[in-house]
Amino acid sequence: MKLKVVALSVALLSFGAAFAQATDTLAKVKASGVVTMGVRDSSGALSYTLGDGKYVGYHIDVCNRVIANLEKAAGRKLEIKYQPVTSQNRIPLIQNGTVDIECGSTTNNATRAKDVSFLNTVFVEEVRMAVKANSGINSIAQLNGKNVATTTGTTSVQTLRKNERASGIDFKEIFGKDHSDSFLLLESGRADAFVMDASILAGNIATSKNPADFKIVGEVLSVEPIAIMIRKDDAALKKIGDDTIRELIKNGDMAKLWDRWFMQPIPPKNTRVGLPASESTKAAWATPNDKPMEEYAKK
Repeated sequence: MKLKVVALSVALLSFGAAFAQATDTLAKVKASGVVTMGVRDSSGALSYTLGDGKYVGYHIDVCNRVIANLEKAAGRKLEIKYQPVTSQNRIPLIQNGTVDIECGSTTNNATRAKDVSFLNTVFVEEVRMAVKANSGINSIAQLNGKNVATTTGTTSVQTLRKNERASGIDFKEIFGKDHSDSFLLLESGRADAFVMDASILAGNIATSKNPADFKIVGEVLSVEPIAIMIRKDDAALKKIGDDTIRELIKNGDMAKLWDRWFMQPIPPKNTRVGLPASESTKAAWATPNDKPMEEYAKK
């Protein structure tokens, strides 16, 4: 009987440790020595691949600073593993522990905040549309009867549908599996416009074969805080991440990172995205917060 009690106690302790690690990335990396970063192949200058398993970008750099402070808290060197994610699987992969910190282009909204947590916002996005420069399209009203691309699993899908209802125009939605696929729909002529975050549009245009063939036009369809995503109730990583972001803002490094990725030539083609920090982004730096996009809609 004593053996059964001991075995049960060990099992409960093991379960408790596993449960703690399910939401405590600090405990998890202390034990494993590995942290897994969720990355995107084509999220503009926020997160993209150079090939051969190398990922770079504005959010990647911010995450690397967070991980450096996570290492200090863990008291050991951490191996960083990169896990490519898509708009469809990024939240499940955070929830099931495959990914510890997602450093792509995820909008912080109230629905997602029920399942995951977000670090303080360092990038506030404006959703617009990219078109061929010679298309003659300059506004949503001109999309009637057109094919409009966006990426499956993104908030831009809802934004697109909302504007379709509000404007009374009728266009056909076609979906790319990721941002590069959606841009290819525009580039190949299968879509007349690509609706997405302006930074992602600008990044894809900058790295395209002929950047001068495209332009970003039309009304601002939505203003959205784009944030680094972690597991729900991961208090230790949330504090480390938010403290890191505050320090980057305070010491001027956040502005330098912005200049590096959005104003200066970036690899692999040394093209410039040419996207100055918006007033909304500067406001997020001035008063660090993790407000969801619904709060921005109230303004």
